[in-house]
Order: sequence, then structure tokens, then C-alpha cells
Amino acid sequence: MISIKNVSKLFPSKQGALKAVEDVNLTINEGEIFGVIGYSGAGKSTLIRMLNRLETPSEGSITIGGREISKIKGSELRKARMEIAMIFQHFNLLWSRTVRENISFPLEIAGVSGTERKKRVDELIKLVGLEGRENAYPSQLSGGQKQRVGIARALANNPKVLLCDEATSALDPQTTDSILDLLVDINKRLGLTIVLITHEMHVIRKICHRVAVMESGRIVELGPVLDVFRNPKQPITKRFVQQVTEPEETKETIEHLLEQYPSGTVIQLTFVGESAEQPLITNLVRQYDLTINILQGKISKTQSGSYGTLFVHLDGTDEEVEKALEFIRSQQVGVEVIANA
Repeated sequence: MISIKNVSKLFPSKQGALKAVEDVNLTINEGEIFGVIGYSGAGKSTLIRMLNRLETPSEGSITIGGREISKIKGSELRKARMEIAMIFQHFNLLWSRTVRENISFPLEIAGVSGTERKKRVDELIKLVGLEGRENAYPSQLSGGQKQRVGIARALANNPKVLLCDEATSALDPQTTDSILDLLVDINKRLGLTIVLITHEMHVIRKICHRVAVMESGRIVELGPVLDVFRNPKQPITKRFVQQVTEPEETKETIEHLLEQYPSGTVIQLTFVGESAEQPLITNLVRQYDLTINILQGKISKTQSGSYGTLFVHLDGTDEEVEKALEFIRSQQVGVEVIANA
């Protein structure tokens, strides 16, 4: 569906050419929710803006639906952009227009008749859950409602690709989840290919099928979300995964426990897929002469299955602890010794 080959983007500066994106190669499948994650300055915004030619690649090619978007111009480019919609972090709504009028705007530009426009707008209002707010102005809407208007407007011309530029960064956590649920629903109903950029691993974890990690303009890691969670290879990827798997209070909890219990071993368990549903701790208690204290735990759902982490303090003889660790490994559960008292 989307093919990005050897794409680079340079911006002129007083210090010379600044390479915002460097030699990126990606293939994004039709109907996929694909995430690009990176910190500020990683190049992710520049990359996504090249997909609809808001930026032109300095090198390489971008092909979407069989059309090389990086080379076309004029009317052909305008036609292509109707199939590549975009939603933004700060909504970009027309403040003097109502919800209905904002959603209708791209249809007006496309020359759609009034009757067809009304029918399409009604469909979209229902799709994004804005019934009853049709005649409200943006100033009368919450952040989540404004983003729903932005999504409906983006879908007006039946695009094949939806680009999301930090679409949930300005929203609170609960509203973020509702917007992400809406995007998943739209993906399933319409078979829409969604490409989103973010600096929040929670967004990637919740809705994406695959993820690319960007740093200094390059893609440093790429793969299915569950694989990246299970085995992050790059230091930056590990930091992102820790956003979800290791809450801030975990380190404090471990330090407090080690002060309270001067012996034993603290381990981090990693569960993926079916192993996240197994009664591992119960089996450890039954089979081994150990005192087990659960410090911190969390199971998260991804599009491909469950992923969980559990921090546990084991206290017993070295022999019993080692037997327990071997048993854990035999259950296809990842185990890492992170502290020894």
C-alpha cells in the first residue's frame, strides 16, 4: 500500500544542510495501523508530512496505492491528496463553522452536491459519535469532541490512508483512549490504512500492528508491536517500552523492599501471549520452599495479544531460588535478575 524507499529530507541552515530524515525504507500494508515513535527532533513529523507531499523528499521515492506521490504535481497531486487524509494534534478546525459545516467543508471543495453532502455528513457524525452536537461551534466542544470532528472531516472524501500527526497528544488519558478506540473501530469498519506518529508508547501498544522507532532521522528498530515489547533491541526502544511496563514507582518500591528484607532476589518477569494467563506464582508457591512477595505488576493488551511484566522478590536458599528461576524459564516466561540483596 505504502512504499518508502531510500527517503531522505534535508533542510538548509546556516551550519549547512540539516538532515531531518535519513535513508528511510518502509513498507506499510493495506489495512494496517502502523506507528512511528520517537522523541522530539527524531524526524517523525517530517516523515509523515512527506506521505501527502506537505514536504517533498530530497532523495528517494514514496509510492502510495501504486502512485509515486513524491513526483506527481498539479491536478494529479490534488487528486492523490483526496485519498490521503490527515488529522492534527491541535485539530485545525474552522472556528467560524459548526460541526456540520466543518465536516462538510472538504466535500464543498470537491464539488459534491448539497444533498449528497448532507447525507455523507450525517453518516460521519454518527460514525464518530457526535449526534446532538451537529450545530455546535468548536469553542463549545471538548478536546475529544474537536478531534472527533477532525476525524470525521478527514474521512469525508473516503480516503484510503489516514495520517495522524500526534493526534492524541493534547488530550487527557481517558479521552486519548476513547479516540484510539475510535481509530481502531474505523480501521476495522472501513479497512482504512492508518499511519500515526507519537512519542507515547501507550498509543503504540493500544492500537498499532507494527511500529518503527526513529532516532536522529533514522529508523533504528522495526517490527510487530508484541515483538518489540518482548525484545526491544535499541536503548531508545527500551526506554519507550519502560514507559508502559515499568511505572515510576517501581524503583522506589524495590529499594524500599531491599531495605526491609536484607536477603533475597528481585526478578522481573515478562509474559507474552498465552503465558500472561498462566498461574505462575501459584505454581512457584506450591513447588518451592520460597517466600514470594509481589512488588509491582501489569498486563497490557496489544493488537496481537497480551503483554505483562511482574516484579517479584524471592527469599530462600540459593539452590531453591535457582530451581525456581529454571522453572520460570521453562514456562516460556522471560526472567531477569535485577537486584540481589
